[in-house]
Amino acid sequence: MTLQEIFQTTARLYPERRAVCFDECNNQTPIIYTYKTVKYLASELTAFLRNHCKLDEHFEIGLYCYPGINLPSWIIGILQVPAAYSPIDPDAVPNLSAYFMKKCNFQYVLVEKDKVHKFTETYGHLFTLNFLEILNVGLIFCQKKNSDVDVIENIDDKNKRSAVTSWREIHIMDQYVSKPPKELLDVREKHTIAYILHTSGTTGFPKIVRVPHKCIVPNILHLRDLFQITPDDIVFMASPLTFDPSVIELFIALASGASLLIIPQIIKMMPQKLSEVLFHYHRVTVLQATPTLLRRFGIQCIQSKVLSANTSLRILALGGEAFPGLHVLKSWKERGNKTHIFNIYGITEVSCWATYYKVPEEVFSSHQFHSLIPLGTPLSETIIEVKDANGSPVLEGEGQVFIGGKERVCFLDDEITLPMGTMRATGDFVRVEHSEMFFLGRKDNQIKRHGKRLNIEYIEQIVEGCCQVETCAVIWYQQEKLILFVVPKGNLKRRQFLKKLQQCLPRHAVPDEFLLTDTLPLTSHGKMDVSELNKIYSNYLSSRRNDTKLSKKEELWDRLQSLWKSLLNFPDDSSSIVKNSLFFHSGGDSLKALQFQEEVELMVGRAVPGLLEIILSSSIGEVYKHILSTAFADDDVKVSCKSALKRKLCENEKEDTSAKHAELKSERPLDVEVDSAGFFAISRGNRSLSIGEPLKNQSKTEQVGENLALKTQPDKTVVSNANLTEVDSVRKTALQENLGRTVENLILNIRWRTDLGKCVDASPLVVISLTDISSAFVYIGSHSHIIQAIDLYSGEVKWKRNLADRIESSACVSKCGNFIIVGCYNGLVYVLRSSNGQVQWTFSTADAVKSSPAVDTSTGLIFIGSHDQHLYALDIYKEECVWKLNSEAGAVFSSPHLSVLPHHLYAATLGGLLLAVNPITGNIIWKYFCGKPIFSSPHCNKDYVCVGCVDGNLYCFSHFGEKVWKFSSNGPIFSSPCISDCTNDIFFGSHDYFTYCCNMEGNLLWKFKTTSTVYATPFVFRSQDLGNKPFLVVVSTDGSIWILNAKTGLIEGSGELPGEVFSSPVVCGTRIVVGCRNNYVYCMDISISETNTTA
Repeated sequence: MTLQEIFQTTARLYPERRAVCFDECNNQTPIIYTYKTVKYLASELTAFLRNHCKLDEHFEIGLYCYPGINLPSWIIGILQVPAAYSPIDPDAVPNLSAYFMKKCNFQYVLVEKDKVHKFTETYGHLFTLNFLEILNVGLIFCQKKNSDVDVIENIDDKNKRSAVTSWREIHIMDQYVSKPPKELLDVREKHTIAYILHTSGTTGFPKIVRVPHKCIVPNILHLRDLFQITPDDIVFMASPLTFDPSVIELFIALASGASLLIIPQIIKMMPQKLSEVLFHYHRVTVLQATPTLLRRFGIQCIQSKVLSANTSLRILALGGEAFPGLHVLKSWKERGNKTHIFNIYGITEVSCWATYYKVPEEVFSSHQFHSLIPLGTPLSETIIEVKDANGSPVLEGEGQVFIGGKERVCFLDDEITLPMGTMRATGDFVRVEHSEMFFLGRKDNQIKRHGKRLNIEYIEQIVEGCCQVETCAVIWYQQEKLILFVVPKGNLKRRQFLKKLQQCLPRHAVPDEFLLTDTLPLTSHGKMDVSELNKIYSNYLSSRRNDTKLSKKEELWDRLQSLWKSLLNFPDDSSSIVKNSLFFHSGGDSLKALQFQEEVELMVGRAVPGLLEIILSSSIGEVYKHILSTAFADDDVKVSCKSALKRKLCENEKEDTSAKHAELKSERPLDVEVDSAGFFAISRGNRSLSIGEPLKNQSKTEQVGENLALKTQPDKTVVSNANLTEVDSVRKTALQENLGRTVENLILNIRWRTDLGKCVDASPLVVISLTDISSAFVYIGSHSHIIQAIDLYSGEVKWKRNLADRIESSACVSKCGNFIIVGCYNGLVYVLRSSNGQVQWTFSTADAVKSSPAVDTSTGLIFIGSHDQHLYALDIYKEECVWKLNSEAGAVFSSPHLSVLPHHLYAATLGGLLLAVNPITGNIIWKYFCGKPIFSSPHCNKDYVCVGCVDGNLYCFSHFGEKVWKFSSNGPIFSSPCISDCTNDIFFGSHDYFTYCCNMEGNLLWKFKTTSTVYATPFVFRSQDLGNKPFLVVVSTDGSIWILNAKTGLIEGSGELPGEVFSSPVVCGTRIVVGCRNNYVYCMDISISETNTTA
């Protein structure tokens, strides 16, 4: 049975019954069509399409319109051709709709007559208006441009096939392929598809979903019987056409002789007006909606109209989001209300609903019922499975939901055939308890905060249970802050509410901040608009920076006390805070200390170095003094006409007196000429820079490594006097035993280590003279604000410089070799002389600089990103900013990467955007939205650019922006890809504890399990002293180090550092350099084990 056959049966039974009512809600009489009228108009459209289109067995037509009185006729008319319909929203993002129409290769689009001008303006380059108006139907017929399908004026030549095969052009023509076995479902089967939708595209390109009649019809018939729909019912069309629940609303009415109520979209956005229209004027009996859409009415309206004792509403079906808790449902229902409430659950990829649960009436008066409502029972012909991470069935406990059925299957994107009974992963997690499934949340709504896993829906459910909350939403802002939005019920008192949250939620689940709002934004599908909430909070932060900033330092003490009271929940009228009050003794903890630090820095408008330590260890009086001495120190700042800042160094107590300069601007111009000797620089992920004498016939890192290996090794390991008790060799791990390895070929010994005072999260930069390889230095900074230049061989510190704030940025060397460039938490980019660390110039951004700079050897420009959401191109020789680019999507945390050919600059953002930028002009060449934050830095070779994402995927693109492939790991990817010259493979780590090796086609070659998450970027190297094999150095965050065979992934050597490691290793010859969170940077020698040599 098909959708059109269901309608035709109903129209024969109830020709004079009201089929559809369209009310514009403008005090005019609503328009009403009977089933007889709908059938007649549908037949007119069907006849027109058969006469004017070249038809094939897989015919698909776009429908560009708003819902109106003719909507049922339009859809039935297309289905009767027979053809599949595909709604196109006039209000959708044009790029999304254009992509959808191109992907589906629509030859024809029907445009609502009143929307022709809008369609032409937006899509006129794709479609030609034939100005064929379909009389009585209100549609204009449009044909794809440059199509070799001509409009047919008659159908005499019915045997003539279309020359266009729609989206299946890439596949062999039907007549040349054998029919698939019966156990396979085939999208090419005659007239199989009913409609085509697409997903939202928030996680990349939208998925095309082709829905067969056999998939959706069982859904409609079962729900019709479940809801006991009769010709007396009035069904409200709440969902937009592009949201598949609209199909349910439309056809449960048209399958029952019931009436469908349609109103303009603008009225749906006006809760009070909408409630009047639905429950006073039209007496709607069946409402299907998202919980968020229902909450828009407000609790008083829900109680007094929607779920009142005398409401017309007989059926309320809530789906598309997490179902409200029982306590919320109880608060909604007025005593005496008889509405039947259903929890319905499903996914677009198996259109439309999969399970249902009717909430028993007795639970509303019982106190002994589970507070969460189960998902319930599978609908007709639907199969539900719950599986754990290993794919095993879950009978009790937690797992992911999979949905399918023998023919309850949709075709996604370019899928042609699928096995009957295909099961789709939903990304939704449930807890199975006594054979019932309880929704826990989506996979992509699970976050890790303060070391513990947390689901956002869990917080929302708990918060909604508070008596003062009408509705709420939670976002994970820039993967850093948990923000709660609350629509209050009555007069909410902030302090009492915050105290209630702290009582009801575990510490790691308490939001960092909550905002009161009158309403919450919705998507066009009636779901919570998370991207809009992020924008609202971002705007709020910008406004607060302006409002809260101190105008003069005399206000500091009062403001500091007020902040102290607020954060620690002291009464507003409490007495002044005594100056010897300690944060922890006053009720604070480490999480609140972080909040206090952030609020103070927001208040003073700048970073305050060392503030957190003072908060945790000293009194509020000491905190006050520290802020005064750092944030209000007088800086001699000069601003150039190009907005570049020359600053005097912040004179904090840790700064070396030898490093101080009265003026940062040098008395002589910057040295632009390259030293004739030339140099070579190596940084994380095998990134290299060669200036001067060319390197021939081998990869650069390989050749320099071999040259360095020839240098005579010192007589002994160099370790500072404070650490003479530590053994020289790096601690061994037992990992080889776990992997069945009993002998390791390589051993690691500490050559030297240097104390940088605090955590060393930056990665080392190694610069070597090409003519005098004895001149090689490591440049690296730390959280202590110190950056050092260290001799690669001896570990002797050549110079050190104290900057004004924490350093996480890894340094780069200028084209001329005379300068080291590094970013800082205080928002400055520092240009230091490589010879002595003298500050030559600084450039100021508007937020912290954690990104590592990159240099263009053709122009000498330096590229760097900032948390102020901009990418900068700096000319350090002219001391000016050449261009800056707004990233459009969040902070630029990762490091830019330059491709020489083509000349592209690649950068990624915490908003999930990968950008290809013209490095000369700063113009965007192309961009791709990954949907989740990107901490990984892009890396490229001559053919491709790769980048990892928090969604667990490594993406590979051509240099022209085409996504070539993606490889999925089982955890977020923070590690940057390493693309090796000597193996032509890609290496990267994941939070799933694995390091992966893929070839350039995206196929897995091997993977290696470490003992912890892998944040660092691997490094590939060769050395003649080690047998000239390709090796890979891998470091996990627990400090474990492995040397693997880069071709096989087998262990060749291993060790362990005495601290966590977020720094990425760099290898020179047979030396590994890496930073550690125990405050040291280490240099380790790699050598062949004596056992192996003897053998």
